[in-house]
Amino acid sequence: MLPLKAFLLSFLCIVLLSLAASLAQATRTGELTSERGGWATARRDSAGLAPDPHQYANLAIVQVYAAPTYGWKGAVAVHPWIIFKRAGETQYNRYEVISWGSGDKVRRNVNLPDGYWYGAKPRLLVEHRGKEAEAMIPQIEAAIKSYPWPDTYHAWPGPNSNTFMAHIGREVPALKLDLPANAIGKDYRSLLHPIGLPPSGRGVQVSLLGVLGVTVGAEEGLEVNVLGLNLGLDFTPLKLRLPFIGGIGQDNLQKDNP
Repeated sequence: MLPLKAFLLSFLCIVLLSLAASLAQATRTGELTSERGGWATARRDSAGLAPDPHQYANLAIVQVYAAPTYGWKGAVAVHPWIIFKRAGETQYNRYEVISWGSGDKVRRNVNLPDGYWYGAKPRLLVEHRGKEAEAMIPQIEAAIKSYPWPDTYHAWPGPNSNTFMAHIGREVPALKLDLPANAIGKDYRSLLHPIGLPPSGRGVQVSLLGVLGVTVGAEEGLEVNVLGLNLGLDFTPLKLRLPFIGGIGQDNLQKDNP
């Protein structure tokens, strides 16, 4: 009993410290203030991160981005999306799941490929170019079509925008997707399929509706999920995976948002 109490106390302390750090970061960068502007006026122009599709017209490109969600939720979670183009194309296709509006939640090209997410600068999570990207685009398109919850959205525990991106990662292991620990909803699984692949598509995951589970993955390392709060250790590269802030180490998602 004592080891369990020690684990729970340690987990609670880490969660509270991560929340405090995320709130401090969000306050400093304007996530919790009016600096990002209102919903209708918040910045949504290009962040200048995607390669110019005209300049690289002959090159296939696949990228995955994530940005803090709008408002107070930006201190605890992120919104991801994927963009891609085939060789010979001069425009990207952007796919994501968006909560508002009726009907299909999977949206195509409703935002700029690398646009600010309502005032928050996106961060590049994954990039593939050339033949490797060309080969995976049909698989990505098939994964988008096979998404199990196209008409459903729940911010917690899912399915949501992170569930959608995790589904693509599972279906396309070559993407080598590594969603951050604060991608709430990435571990959502149906009760009928509690065991399967992690979002990286390589490894194993046991998860009960995304509220309790364990992930061992090629990109995720070892991660424990309690009530949608993820804590773990990533080995590629070495970093802590923490709730709210994503992690400590290389490519911490929220370390440098303007």
